[in-house]
This record gives sequence, structure tokens and C-alpha cells, in this order.
Amino acid sequence: MKIIGGRYELDPNSRRTGGMGEVWFGYDKRLDRPIAIKFIRVDRRPDGKPDDELTKRFVRESRITARLEHPGVPAVYDCGTDGDDLYLVMQLIKGNPLTDLIAEVEELPVSWAAAIAAQVCSVLAVAHANSLVHRDLKPANLMLCGDGMVKVLDFGVAAALSPSATKLTATGVIIGTAEYMAPEQTMSGTTSPQTDLYSLGVILHELLTGENQFAAGTALACMRRHVDEPPRPVRELRADVPESLERLILRLLAKKPEDRPSGAALVYERLLPFCRDLPPLPGFVDDGAAHPVRMYATVAGRISTTPSAPEARAPRSAPRPEPETSAPRAPRARDVAHLRKEAGALKAESRFRQAAELLAEAVRAAEPADDDALELRIELADVLFLGGDYRQAASEFRGLAADLATHRGEDDHLVLRFRLMEANCHAALGDTALALGQLRRLLADEERLGVDEDRILELRRRIGLLELGAGDRARAGRTLRDLLPDLERRYGPGHPNVSRVRELLDGLAAAR
Repeated sequence: MKIIGGRYELDPNSRRTGGMGEVWFGYDKRLDRPIAIKFIRVDRRPDGKPDDELTKRFVRESRITARLEHPGVPAVYDCGTDGDDLYLVMQLIKGNPLTDLIAEVEELPVSWAAAIAAQVCSVLAVAHANSLVHRDLKPANLMLCGDGMVKVLDFGVAAALSPSATKLTATGVIIGTAEYMAPEQTMSGTTSPQTDLYSLGVILHELLTGENQFAAGTALACMRRHVDEPPRPVRELRADVPESLERLILRLLAKKPEDRPSGAALVYERLLPFCRDLPPLPGFVDDGAAHPVRMYATVAGRISTTPSAPEARAPRSAPRPEPETSAPRAPRARDVAHLRKEAGALKAESRFRQAAELLAEAVRAAEPADDDALELRIELADVLFLGGDYRQAASEFRGLAADLATHRGEDDHLVLRFRLMEANCHAALGDTALALGQLRRLLADEERLGVDEDRILELRRRIGLLELGAGDRARAGRTLRDLLPDLERRYGPGHPNVSRVRELLDGLAAAR
């Protein structure tokens, strides 16, 4: 029996292949418990060696994912390398994938379809708040357990939201499954929380009808259907589906991300009314004695969500903290230096969350007028971005740009860089309209200031990709057509960016 990491035994008969690697069942000898191990296929460079950058990003994403605490997500126990392979050790889940449910249940009750989708929304709400987008939601990645709970699998290999993190398995290959990919994902590889909501809409429609309406003979044909064909109203195939649920599914399946619901929490609220009176699902959900998890959830679900009175929040006799009478200790340079050094060590180990905490403490301790304080703020913003905390990073970059513009002028190279990074944060969070507005203003300023041509060309390419991801194909086509000759002149016809832009333009032409 093969042993991984000196402690994980692999069951030789448990190997399962998947889109991005293999899954094995096994046993953790040290903690005496069953586990699942997912091996990720690693790209290789032209010299045949594994891609080190991929390995670093995999570790970073695994750490971000491990912070995703939710009963609907399998716990991440460990990650590591075995030779050239990456692996993720996870909680072993016992249940049935939704592919089995769709195949075996002739007509799934509406209440169960809504309940499954609502549970997925509960997971997505937490994930999206932590800057994680799944990017490959599909029935095979959703497990219905015997207690009725739904588990969302494969968050361990979902990339943290990032404008550049569109490839994980091979250069130019977009993560996702063609039958469930949103139009912006198929066209440009851009993703956002609304990308997951689109995939959920496809799944919910399939749960109710038994068929994927975008399925076709090839992956490319599936992608074209997502881009070009309007979604079919579910009531045309199943009359007992409520009209309001049909409208929600059509909103989820809107071609443009901004036309979909604003977030998973809103979709959850819209689905709740349909989740009443769930009938038995023999063979999938235990319908015998009360299951401990359902007992626990029933009580927790009765907690009032309305604001309570102040008397209910804290007893009147609760002791009050004494006011601070001593002056705070004056910050010392060596304290700041020590915090910065520790943060640097954590950053080198890709422990970005802890590094950000130390840098924030160092910023508070530093003298605001010192040059070191500025450097610390820059380091903090960069670490927040690397760690996937895009909301806080956007705020930090915005503050840095404003402060430096006041003291150094709006043409300072750092001001321009921080403006770009703030826009990247908003793009990563799915605020595409805001990001595009910022990038277009930045482009106009950089062209006026005569900034380096390479930087301007990349900014134009970024704008075109975001326009495409937002569903504005006409504008994206104009941006990319204007860009292509400038890219060819600068880099030559064989450059990867030239080839990619040409492919995008060919795709836009074929979609007309």
C-alpha cells in the first residue's frame, strides 16, 4: 500500500479520475481517521521541470481555502507534494453526487431542488466573502449526504479570486466544465461570484428537468450555446414549477454577470420559500429517526435574526471595563523593525494572513511621517492582495494613491501603480463596472503622461478582457481589434498575447 507524506495510506482500489487530477480514499495513520486525497496535475515548463509558480500558488490557495469554515465544505487537513505531484488532504464525505440523483430520480420534488440550491448558496455566500470563487460548480462536485446536507467539493483546487488566476491545469486551459460554464468564463476566462451563480442556475434547471439544456456534442458547442442561446424557461418542460422560481432561474442564467442576482445570500433568501415540506428521498436521504445533524440544525434555525434589545444582549450586572488611565507606550523603532522582519519571514512561507496582521500592527506603531511608514503600508496592501483579501487591499491601495498624489503629484509612478491595483481588486471581486471605469480613466492618464508602451498595451488588453467578461462583446471587439496591430508591431505575430487576442477576436466573429 502506497504511503504519502509518511502518514497517508492510499487505498489501491479507490482511485477516481477527474478534470484536474485524481482522487484517492485513504487513511491517516497518525490521527487514525479516513481521509480523501486529491492529486493535482502539474504543468511542466519547456525544459520538462515542474512549474514552481504553480506549486506556490497551489499552497497559497490551499491555505485560503482551509480558512473556509462551513458545514457544507469538507475540511482541508493538509497539503503537500509527492515527487512532482501536488496533493490536498481532505475530510472524507459519505454521500451521493448529484449526478446520481439526477440519473435515478425521475422527477425530483421542487422543494428538494430548491433546498439543494439553497444549501449551495449558503456555502457560496461564505466563500465569496472570502474572495474565493469555485469556478467549476457542477452536479459531480455536489454531494448529497444521508442527513440531507449538501457538501460542495473541490474548493481545494478553486483558484482564489484573481485577475490573472484563470489557468491551473495547463497553459491556456480555462478551469471549468463546458456544460456549466458562464458565458464570460467561456469567452475570456474571467470569473466572479456571478460566475458561480450562473453555474448554480444551470444545475437548478437540470435538477428540475433532468437534462442540461446547454449540453452538446463537443465542449466548444456547449460553450457556444452558453454564449448565444437564450435559456429555456423551466416551466416549458415542467409545469408544476412556480413562476417565481422560474424567474429566479432565468435571472441566474442571464448572459451578462451584472444582470444576475447581486449575491448568493440574495438567491438563498429567494429559494427559502420553496424549501418547505421536504419529502423522503429513499436511497439518498435517511428518513428514519432524527439524525443528530438535523437535530442540531433545527435548534440553530430557530434563533431569531431580528435585533435583540440591549438588555438581552448583555446582563445589567455585567462588569464594565475600567477606563484606560495610563498613556500608551511610545512606539520604538526596533519594535517596528522586529514586526516587519517577522512579517517578511511569514510572507516568504506564503503565510499571508499572519503577515498582514503583523504589518498592520507595525503600521499602527510607526510614525506616520516616516518613510518607513509608507513602505509598511505598501507591504501591507501587497500582502493583503496576495492573501486574497481584496476588499481590504482595495481600501489600502486607494488610501495610498490618494496620499501620494497629494505629496508627489498624480503622475508619480506609485500613484499609477496603486490605482491599477485598486482596479484589479474590484475586478477580482466581480465589481466589473467599477473596475472598468477606473482602468479607462487610468489608461487616459497614462497615455497623456506618456507612460511606458508595454504598460499601456497590457492595460488595454486587460480592459478588453474585462469588457468581454462583462458581456459587452461589441465594445470588447473594438478594444481588441484596435489593440491587435499595436501588439503585433511591438512584439511580433508569434507573441502569446498576440495569439490570445487573435483567438478572442476569432471567437467574437464566430459568435455573430
